[in-house]
Amino acid sequence: MDVLSLSRLQFTATSMFHFIFVPLTLGLSIMVAYMESRYVASGDELYLKMTKFWGKLFLINFALGVVTGLTMEFQFGMNWAEYSRYVGDIFGAPLAIEATVAFFLESVFIGVWIFGWNKISKRMHAISIWLVALATNLSALWILVANGWMQHPVGFELRNGRAEMVDFGAILTNPYGLIKFGHTVLSGYAVAAFFVMGISAWHLLRGNRTDFFKRSFAMGARFGLVASLLVFMTGDFHAVEIAKTQPTKFAAMESVWETRSNVGMNLFLLPDEQRECNAVERLCIPNMVSYLAFHLPNAEIKGLKEFPKEERPPVALTFFSFRLMAGMGTFIMLASLAATIFSWRDHLEQRKWFLRVMLLALPIPYLACQFGWLVAEVGRQPWIVYGVLKTAAGVSSAIVTPQVIASLVGFVLLYGMLGAADIFLLFKYARKGPDDDLSTMIQNTREEV
Repeated sequence: MDVLSLSRLQFTATSMFHFIFVPLTLGLSIMVAYMESRYVASGDELYLKMTKFWGKLFLINFALGVVTGLTMEFQFGMNWAEYSRYVGDIFGAPLAIEATVAFFLESVFIGVWIFGWNKISKRMHAISIWLVALATNLSALWILVANGWMQHPVGFELRNGRAEMVDFGAILTNPYGLIKFGHTVLSGYAVAAFFVMGISAWHLLRGNRTDFFKRSFAMGARFGLVASLLVFMTGDFHAVEIAKTQPTKFAAMESVWETRSNVGMNLFLLPDEQRECNAVERLCIPNMVSYLAFHLPNAEIKGLKEFPKEERPPVALTFFSFRLMAGMGTFIMLASLAATIFSWRDHLEQRKWFLRVMLLALPIPYLACQFGWLVAEVGRQPWIVYGVLKTAAGVSSAIVTPQVIASLVGFVLLYGMLGAADIFLLFKYARKGPDDDLSTMIQNTREEV
């Protein structure tokens, strides 16, 4: 493999591994903040125990997310130095704001939250975790603004062989980035909801702390239902934006080869890239693809044959990733609805079949997020900045294959150990359940941190 292929593989591996932790951090920070707010408002110590239990799992996940995220930015200056030279004026601005504003806000107040128990007022302590949640989601905003610019570049001019920013407001308000932010963050909320429901289901199946985990499950169910409905809505907005700004990606997502109007959606479809057609097309929903693209049943969809082969993304990978993401998203919405209904009724712990389903469903939102990122990044190819800079032109000319192989092996080993540590710690403390002695619980959390 050459430097380009290895660098792409390395960034894919590190970014997808990092994205295991990001969605849970986004959603669980909100849920823990809500739990503590309920405790402050009501004085109910069950909410305090929920805050401490789920907060401990949040901290474990948060720490791994920070560590795995740091290495990604170094790759922009090493493997992708040409990309950074070409668009650094634009891409670097939102990342700098993320680091100097959101990340520092997050770091300061997570320290206040960890070490502030019984040292500051209950209200201020709850505010500190809300500030952590706000900063965490602001970090995602700036990162996705940067990624949104890569998907749909605006507010720049090409000067002296480089892309230079001329309108920061256009970059900040880029519809592609803002819609992507909403869709991604809400997907993270669904991950957190299923994380809470899955662990709660495990304990309820064993009859552990029924009151505690029934309340946790119910909270996760309501949070997941709202999040999944909003994910569906923002996904519709995102599809329209993709069809408008990235027609090659949209055509690959739906495997449309010929330009035509009134395009239907085949529920069973198998792309054939070699023959530039679909080998299987069954159970067509009339006009559905046209409606998804432009909210008009007779809208024209540009087919892949309209574009040179070298400017088309990998069709099969984009198509199947999109179908899997959409299918899992539908399951998440229906499962959240069922969980909300069942949690409103008594005897949730007696519905063992459903609790087993929710336990086994815990990884599904994680997988949906990963497939969504594959659609976003693979579907943009062969462009690293859509329509402006091709991926092959962004790789550094100063590195050689053995260097990339060595760093790739190093990342795999390091991330493998970090992943094992994360799974061990999450499993250990999730299985243990909440402590009854609140003073001991607080002291143990400080010592572990």
